[in-house]
Amino acid sequence: MSNTAFTCPQTRTQVINAYFLEHRAKLLDIAAYLDRLDRAKPESDEPDFRDVAFTRCLAVLTDGQPQRARRILELLSDHSTEMPQSADGMKGASGAPQNIVEGGAL
Repeated sequence: MSNTAFTCPQTRTQVINAYFLEHRAKLLDIAAYLDRLDRAKPESDEPDFRDVAFTRCLAVLTDGQPQRARRILELLSDHSTEMPQSADGMKGASGAPQNIVEGGAL
């Protein structure tokens, strides 16, 4: 592997020392969220697009390939080219593209 691949000024041990506890807590948060989903009664047989997106993001985290953050951001981004519909009645963004269930997103 070429040295140009190492763009972080810290060693792996330094990164672990600086960030491990913070990210350990985030992992526990995600595990608790998944546990809540497991205990929750589904409202329909159709998968929720946000759940599908989250599951696909988890797969990216563990695939061993580089640029996980970029790939997850792309997965959670809306790549549609049509004009958005009116946001009347919406409380905010959904956090994932709704067409992910049909395979419209990465």
